Amino acid sequence: MVDLSEGGAASPGHDRRAPGSGNNGKKTSKRARTRRGRRGRKRRNKKNNRNNKTPPPYFPPEAEEGNIEYKLKLVNPTQYRFEHLATQLKWRLQEGRGEAVYQIGVEDNGLLVGLSESDMKASLRTLKRMAEKVGADITLLREREVDYDLDRNTRKIAEVLVRKVPDDQQFLDLRVAVLGNVDSGKSTLLGVLTQGELDNGRGRARLNLFRHLHEIQTGRTSSISFEILGFNSKGEVVNYSESRTAEEICESSSKMITFIDLAGHHKYLKTTIFGLTSYCPDFAMLVVSANTGIAGTTREHLGLAMALKVPIFIVVSKVDLCSRGTVERTVRQLERLLKQPGCNKLPMGVANPDDAVTAAQQFTQSACITPIFTLSSVSGESLDLLKIFLNILPPLSNSKEQEELMQQLTEFQVDEIYSVPDVGTVVGGTLYSGVCREGERLVVGPTDEGRFLRLKVGSIQRNRSACRVLRAGQAATLALGNFDRSLLRKGMVMVSPKMNPTICCQFEAAIVLLFHAKTFRRGSQVTVHVGNIRQTATVECLHGKDELRTGERAVVRFCFIKHPEYLRLGAKLLFREGVTKGIGHVTGLLPASQNHDQNQNHDQNLPEHQRPPPDRCGAP
Repeated sequence: MVDLSEGGAASPGHDRRAPGSGNNGKKTSKRARTRRGRRGRKRRNKKNNRNNKTPPPYFPPEAEEGNIEYKLKLVNPTQYRFEHLATQLKWRLQEGRGEAVYQIGVEDNGLLVGLSESDMKASLRTLKRMAEKVGADITLLREREVDYDLDRNTRKIAEVLVRKVPDDQQFLDLRVAVLGNVDSGKSTLLGVLTQGELDNGRGRARLNLFRHLHEIQTGRTSSISFEILGFNSKGEVVNYSESRTAEEICESSSKMITFIDLAGHHKYLKTTIFGLTSYCPDFAMLVVSANTGIAGTTREHLGLAMALKVPIFIVVSKVDLCSRGTVERTVRQLERLLKQPGCNKLPMGVANPDDAVTAAQQFTQSACITPIFTLSSVSGESLDLLKIFLNILPPLSNSKEQEELMQQLTEFQVDEIYSVPDVGTVVGGTLYSGVCREGERLVVGPTDEGRFLRLKVGSIQRNRSACRVLRAGQAATLALGNFDRSLLRKGMVMVSPKMNPTICCQFEAAIVLLFHAKTFRRGSQVTVHVGNIRQTATVECLHGKDELRTGERAVVRFCFIKHPEYLRLGAKLLFREGVTKGIGHVTGLLPASQNHDQNQNHDQNLPEHQRPPPDRCGAP
């Protein structure tokens, strides 16, 4: 029988040994146990601190393509190494179409290591020598401290913009469409940016932008006007201040921002849509008045830019007219609008130069980022932040896409037609593909009969200064000499005679009906915008459906009612009629020679009272 009363059995974990039988005959004191406990806690805390240490900051790993280069340091390179670095810089400049961004103190995997003060100065000197060798200048955008280890000294990383010195009119040109409600301050803001003088509060800055007398009298833009703002190789603003001419601005600028000033009033909406579709803007600037907030056509212009997939940033103007609380309320309204399911944008407020640099870089990398500026054209508040943003804003297309377009046959879109004394007929527009030179022979059309006419390009001007060669994606005006102006119209194209262009009266498009009060069905007439084309078209049939309601999709066949047009497969399409609106893209072309046969076959299956009248857009 086992005795469990007085130590007959030991409980688990409890030592019942006699004194002196263990621990080398020494009894453990309470003080020693306390010291061991403290040392254990210190070891555990130290281990936890090592595990919980903030990880070092990272950039995304360096991409082989693009205009961004990471360099840990550039201290005293050998001659062979220097030549290699200069060649690498030349490649990055070519990728960025004349611009490159160097991150100094960053490893290729994106780890922000940082450099000491002396190493950073030596690296910037080397980068400046590299830039001079390839004909470029450098601008220090910002420096940041990297301090993630308390045992090391504070180190810095630098972000440097490298930009080529302008040569032979080949500056980087970005087009920015200016949208917003009437009286939001669009033209005034452009006047301040391009003239270099602040507004007097009564619209003096916008007077040089207006093209018609009634615009000066009413203060409202009704037509499309163009204004230029340049930046030289050092990032300094080049505008009409100091009595510069347009030609001097082009000669001094490495980067050019062409603003397309569009109308804000609802009755000029067709002009605004034409500007967005035909001039192919790279970006859109939505101007919102701080004292009125989201009103009038603001939502409509935002929707148009998003439907055409044009990246958009927002400027809240007239902050000098209202209190800080009113400005913050307007910004909150914009943030709520941008975050709605239809927009799915991420608002990004810009409050300092560092925010402006970050916004410019992330704006083109992510489609959901939407920078928001708050400024005044009268006091000049935060105007410099917008200039920093525009200076750093990179192009959307890289050099490879540009080269591919230049290898194609010449195609020039006719957007404007003028008669200039002593010059003759002049057309303005954008070169969609190929290269155009002075003296080149092209064909223009289609005419009302569906034909193309031969002509010769006399001289070329970009941004009001002479230019010998026009490359794909650039906008210009072409002098055509004595060519009869009455044979031209907006929406025509000038193409190479080798192209053999296909024209059509009927085409098919995959559409989404954004809004319609009732139903969209066969026989409906809408105004169709495809690039520089604007013409009324009739809905011939809806494939697989009898009618469409708001939000529904379908493939629809349209027929132009006046004359045939030149279209491209995949081209973006926007149509409207009153409050009816829809978007889509061209999926099929029916050449004019096939339209008559297809209409007859289709109409024979219909009862006689449902057959449409004869097609006015027949074969040529």
